[in-house]
Amino acid sequence: MKLSEIKKHLASSEVVNFKLPTGTFVPENFHVTEVGIVTKHFIDCGGTERLEKVVNFQLFDANDFVHRLKPQKLLKIITLSEEKLGIGDLEIEVEYQSDTISKYGLHFNGKDFVLVPKQTACLASDACGIPLAKQKAQLAEVAADKQSCCTPGSSCC
Repeated sequence: MKLSEIKKHLASSEVVNFKLPTGTFVPENFHVTEVGIVTKHFIDCGGTERLEKVVNFQLFDANDFVHRLKPQKLLKIITLSEEKLGIGDLEIEVEYQSDTISKYGLHFNGKDFVLVPKQTACLASDACGIPLAKQKAQLAEVAADKQSCCTPGSSCC
């Protein structure tokens, strides 16, 4: 989800809920402790230089049990971040604490913002020899192709 999309959804929302991949929700007393730009400048395993930028939202589950972030307040935080940091209409990445800081993509299901797990991937699979898909073989085919020296009657044992 891009920044313009969350702003559109927030403008017509009454509440801000973030749903985890497990189906549970980030506690409603969460805080958005950061809105910023994260830049990743790197070389992939194929030697290609890459530059990625995302808008980062950090959600924090605080002990402030009466806190409830309203959509208009989050819109103000986003607007201030756009003005001060020069944030463009980039994809949003959400950080949230689980066993470690987890990073998620963001979708909207019509009611709630849904945190979508992010996956690692080889960006240069053609250059480093990683097959696109795992090759599947039937166990019966593998067994038929292989001659065993210890089959019954082979007198190897």
